[in-house]
Order: sequence, then structure tokens, then C-alpha cells
Amino acid sequence: MKKTNAARILDRAKIEYEIIDYDVDPIELGAERVAEKTGQHIQFIFKTLVLTGDKTGTTVACIPGASELDLKAFATLSGNKKCAMVPVKNIQELTGYIRGGCSPLGMKKDYPIFMDMSALKLDYILISAGIRGKQLKLNPHDLLKVSGAATGAIATLKSQTK
Repeated sequence: MKKTNAARILDRAKIEYEIIDYDVDPIELGAERVAEKTGQHIQFIFKTLVLTGDKTGTTVACIPGASELDLKAFATLSGNKKCAMVPVKNIQELTGYIRGGCSPLGMKKDYPIFMDMSALKLDYILISAGIRGKQLKLNPHDLLKVSGAATGAIATLKSQTK
């Protein structure tokens, strides 16, 4: 099996992980579908979002799949006054990844990464391996260590935001 850049980064750091393969639904790439296809509860699926800040430029957020990013909290944590999602058409140019296969590890550049602190309450999380159809299952503390991510309360449950 060919390893992704994200998996090779974990190998170099001697971090334990598992690659979980799943059938991709090209129509529905959301975290809920990934949870269904991998047989995992949605709380363990973390999605990677790419943003731009008015002071820092490109930044990355890792949040639970059933949540939405709190843009104000993210801006504050990342040292910005305002942040906005990067348009989907620009994600590949910035990161080297496509929507539905964007990993916080192995991007074209080392962007600042911010992870919702809820991950630290879990024994493991799943993040994209950098390609659609592959997830990396790892300890969230190990992800922090290898990525240099900062943590904070940057996500709210979707039902709480409506």
C-alpha cells in the first residue's frame, strides 16, 4: 500500500497510527458520511478546514465532524481580527490536497494549525490521510506533538448554532 505524505510524517516521528480505508461517496464528502463509511462515531472524525486570516494569512483548523467552526473564537486563537474560509477552488493550490482529502499534515507549506480542544478528551481521532478514501486513526496528543498545533474552543455543535 502506498503511503501518503501525512503517513510518512507520522512514520518519521515514530507515532503509532492506523490507516482506515473506506469507499468514497463523491457526492457526499462530509464528515457524517466518513463516519458512516468507516464505522466510527462522528465524534471521532475530525475535519480539516483551511482559512485565511487578516493578520496571519493561511491557517488550518481541525474540528469535530459534527461541529461548525466558531469564526470569532478561531480568529482570536489564531491572532486575527477576522478569518474566512478559503474558497474550495483555492484549497489544492494552497495545500496540495483536494476537498475531502485535506490532511492537517503534509501540506505544501507549514501553516499554523489549531485544533478544537475537545479532541484531547478522546483516546483517538480520525483525520484525513491526505487522499479521499483514507483516514488516519491516531492519538490526538500525538497529532499535537507532530503538527505543533495549538488548541482552543473553536467549534460548536451544529445544532447549537441554528
